[in-house]
Amino acid sequence: MGYPDTYYSRTLGERRERAALTGAEDADAVIVGGGLAGLTTALELARAGRRVIVLEAERVGFGASGRNGGIVSPAFSGGDEAIRARVGDADARALHRLSIEGVERLRATITDLKIEGAMVGQGLLSLRRFDRADDMKRHVEAFARDFGYELRYLDRSELGAHLQSQRYFHALSDPASFHIHPLRTLRGIAAEIERLGGRICEQSPATGQDTTGAAKVITTAQGRVTARDAVFATGGYTGSLVPRLRRAILPIATYLMMSEEAPDRLAGAIRTGAAMYDDRRAGDYYRLVDGGRRLLWGGRITTRAASPAGIVRELRREMVGAYPQLADLKVELAWSGTMGYARHLMPQVGQMGPGVWHVTAFGGHGLNTTAIAGKVLAEAILGESDRIAMFRPFGLDWAGGLAGLMAAQLTYWKLQMQDRWRERG
Repeated sequence: MGYPDTYYSRTLGERRERAALTGAEDADAVIVGGGLAGLTTALELARAGRRVIVLEAERVGFGASGRNGGIVSPAFSGGDEAIRARVGDADARALHRLSIEGVERLRATITDLKIEGAMVGQGLLSLRRFDRADDMKRHVEAFARDFGYELRYLDRSELGAHLQSQRYFHALSDPASFHIHPLRTLRGIAAEIERLGGRICEQSPATGQDTTGAAKVITTAQGRVTARDAVFATGGYTGSLVPRLRRAILPIATYLMMSEEAPDRLAGAIRTGAAMYDDRRAGDYYRLVDGGRRLLWGGRITTRAASPAGIVRELRREMVGAYPQLADLKVELAWSGTMGYARHLMPQVGQMGPGVWHVTAFGGHGLNTTAIAGKVLAEAILGESDRIAMFRPFGLDWAGGLAGLMAAQLTYWKLQMQDRWRERG
């Protein structure tokens, strides 16, 4: 089976397919899920000399890891206040330092592995749609003081040098953030795992598991892996294999669209190679691709599959609201991906039992968090650190099932209404 039709799959280049698992195999660690979390965990274990086998139900990067907005910036979806309320100021700062480390680690991975075409842009503008800036300026000062992290406040006149839009009043510029071709990045990491002696089996959905003994056994339709450690990294595609994980995840769909090729029109609206993210609580994100010839625009979430045509109409309405000069810009392609969200809106990284690990729930956090979580989990398996303890307060809380999905959708609609009310003021 191929990849879904996205901008990334159309521009992937190398399309090597990997064989499915057949027969019985032994490993030090078996990892279920070939997204960024699973592959990062596998990479770090392989670098330490561990024999790893990755089982991917489809193809490497088939899920949300390979079809997202591609923005790499320090962030947690849970929000600073909620995180501090749960873990306190000191631990909240430590978590944010970890998020910043994730940005640099993913950058280093792409650079060190020389993944061609993976790094495609630098910088992030966080945009505000209403006229208030005092809290943004305090945010700049706090990040410089607490983390030594450089952000720059832009007023409306300064922002005008980057964007020709009346929609935005203020912005924060983050020059250390960047954006990538996520599918090329994942394929590059997968190639390195294999170079180090690891094995990746595509078209190999896990159909059974016995993790109660010292030897963990994961079975597929055609094979079986026995390993000392088992890692579940299935995100929004978590099925019924591990009921405890399934109960803790809300699968949430998000959407992107790609414009036709129109470099001149786009240059009249967007004059920066940075990615954009508006700071609404139900915000949009976008960036130029193909050297400024096309626009990727993402946003919206739903708790069940929605009509792509309907979602595109909503995304186009937001795009034209920000850039009326793009009213005749045609949409060439749209797609969705399923993210995994926890009820507490933080990643779930930890241990379900001796030698049984999970690394999941990265919806809304960004690729940096997914990458650093895989590193931290590998450190725990290798006995190198206990940094995984930082995620202990954010456990596998029950997500609420169907009621939880309904509550998530209602919360999203509420946030949209609050955003609109705030912008009217």
